[in-house]
Amino acid sequence: MADTLRRLTSTSSFSLLQDKLESWTRDYHIISCEQNLNRCCELIELTAKIQSQLFTILNLTAAEGGPYAGLDTLKTRLLPWLGTCFSMARPSVTDDTSLQLIQDSVEKDRRIRELSVHHDSDKQKLSSTRLQLDSTRAELVDAQMELDETKSKSATTLLATEDEILQLRADLRSAHEQLDVYRRKLENADDHERQIHLLKDEVSYLSTGKALLQDKLTRSRSTSPPPRLARSSSPSRKESPTRAQLTSSSRHARLVSRYSDLHAVERLEAQTLLRRHIEGLEMVQKIIFIAVEESFKTAKLAYRHFKLRVRKTLCPSRFGLQDVEDSAVDYIIRNMDLYDIQTNVNDVINAMNVNPRISFPPEVDFVLISTLIRETCRVAFALQTFSPPPDLAFASDGELYDDRKYRRSYDSESAAPLVMYHVWPALVEGDTVLVKGEAVTRRGAVWSRSRSSPVRSRSLSPTRTLVFSNRKSLSPDRLTASRL
Repeated sequence: MADTLRRLTSTSSFSLLQDKLESWTRDYHIISCEQNLNRCCELIELTAKIQSQLFTILNLTAAEGGPYAGLDTLKTRLLPWLGTCFSMARPSVTDDTSLQLIQDSVEKDRRIRELSVHHDSDKQKLSSTRLQLDSTRAELVDAQMELDETKSKSATTLLATEDEILQLRADLRSAHEQLDVYRRKLENADDHERQIHLLKDEVSYLSTGKALLQDKLTRSRSTSPPPRLARSSSPSRKESPTRAQLTSSSRHARLVSRYSDLHAVERLEAQTLLRRHIEGLEMVQKIIFIAVEESFKTAKLAYRHFKLRVRKTLCPSRFGLQDVEDSAVDYIIRNMDLYDIQTNVNDVINAMNVNPRISFPPEVDFVLISTLIRETCRVAFALQTFSPPPDLAFASDGELYDDRKYRRSYDSESAAPLVMYHVWPALVEGDTVLVKGEAVTRRGAVWSRSRSSPVRSRSLSPTRTLVFSNRKSLSPDRLTASRL
């Protein structure tokens, strides 16, 4: 009995039972229901083991006292307790096995404590992780706000980039158009050679005229002067060409080349200025096309009035009819500075302001393209000095596309047979195309017989307004003071 009691004391079973109860009390509200039941079962098992050892000691102690030793104690204390329906069979395990179970329980409790410590550390790590998660969420919200701000800035930058792309595309189109102009100039190398031959012929013609004049001067010095004949029947007057006839081919080539340069340079500059105020490229190109047509109309009318005043100033009685015509043209060529071009520019702008084919914002003023209008009027006025004068080809929206007079724009449909609208008019001389125009061809263009904006070279009827405005095209003082 003493050995059994000593082993029970050395294992500190009651201390272990007390520690488990205290640990369970602390963790009762933390752990789950299943863990609480496991703790309770462990305590019951430990208590049963201790009770088994105590019953063993009770049995041994009663045996040492004799058959009747401790009988009263067993009756008064043990039997009433057993009468409460609690019975415990004598364990089938030995004392050593019970001790081993107690040690296993102690080891298990130690492990449970370690697990509890790990659980506490895991809880701390979980709380720190939650704090980090909250911080990460806050950073994510800030990053989302920065992303939204970056998106708004990127949208603004994208709009600016699109404008730059449009500008670059316009520059690229301009470069392609200039390349086409230079290509056409190279193709017209034969025309330059022809002009060189014409100039050589003029030089030889002048040399022959000079030799004739020198011979005539020699004869007049050696003999008496012949009787004076009428100026209209003088053979030298008929054979000597005027200055306008001598320089006709060179001026013709220079003016045709200048008209090509208007399409390549001034047109693109005017288009860039208008695109700042008018969004649609089609309307901008139509405005420029109408401006060129109106400039030619106004310049032709101004030339007719200018020539009429010069012819009236000359004396028809001293010259023949053909001499008056040639002298008037020669005078106009030598006095191009008398052409009141600013008045014609204003007339063109006024005509465009009332043109029903143009739709533009009210703040747009066609003075923006006055440079194009001025240069076109100047070229158109100078072209009227030729016989026959070059003029713009007839143009009508919806007409059948003619490859001899026009070339398609970059955004045209190559298979479309009808012209949607014109970008630049063609310059023709009779049936000969001097400079090709530009047209936009697309499917769905409406064919129309109506003449939207016809250009006639010989059937232009002047209006009272244009007549009044072109009376200032030639100053009477300067005309009478000039040497004819």
